[in-house]
Amino acid sequence: QLQLVESGGGLVQPGGSLRLSCATSRFTLNGFTIGWFRQAPGKEREGVSCISYTGRGTKSADSVKGRFTISRDSVENTVYLQMNSLTPEDTAVYYCAADPTPFRAACTVAVDKERYRYWGQGTQVTVSS
Repeated sequence: QLQLVESGGGLVQPGGSLRLSCATSRFTLNGFTIGWFRQAPGKEREGVSCISYTGRGTKSADSVKGRFTISRDSVENTVYLQMNSLTPEDTAVYYCAADPTPFRAACTVAVDKERYRYWGQGTQVTVSS
């Protein structure tokens, strides 16, 4: 069973930055598409960014384009979400998820739980002054 662990969340002031990490200790993430998602209180879970297994293909939601960057490090076996220019609207629990279909050509930011079958427990991001 693939277990994902998110880290890097916390409290940050508006305009600040955070870098989230998604890792697993027992399996390699290489070959898998990884997505970042978030869920704010009282709202549905939404897609944020995703990255293909090669790392060369990425997609982001319109709300975070130009502010968030997803990347992956095959040596560290970790996927990162660099979040800049944070606003209170970015406050949410952030989850990473893995699509276990190997070598899928493209990723999606759709919350597709038939595709993204492995999810972490989430990390809280709070943007507040």
